[in-house]
Amino acid sequence: MTYLYVNLAVMGVAIAAAGLALSRVDPRRRRRTLLVSLIAFAVVALLTAVFDTIMIAVGLFTYAEEHLIGWRIGLAPIEDFSYVFVVALLLPALWAFLRRGRAEDDGGPR
Repeated sequence: MTYLYVNLAVMGVAIAAAGLALSRVDPRRRRRTLLVSLIAFAVVALLTAVFDTIMIAVGLFTYAEEHLIGWRIGLAPIEDFSYVFVVALLLPALWAFLRRGRAEDDGGPR
């Protein structure tokens, strides 16, 4: 099994959670959340490419080649970027769930 198959399963869960969370928020906030998520993904993906390449180049860690699909950005295998993708989806989804719960708590009787 390649790392990609494991990553695809996790990414599927992240996409479902993000879709559910974002479907429950105001459309204006949804656009802003998606834009911020995209910017965060781009920044962290760039940092991942740079620092994974450095760490692989100096020998801090290696990957079993038989588990990789072979695509790389620098020396970083493409599979490493799935974690960045998952976090860029799940953190805003979690934020949306938590904000929604807090907004409901603020409006109701105690």
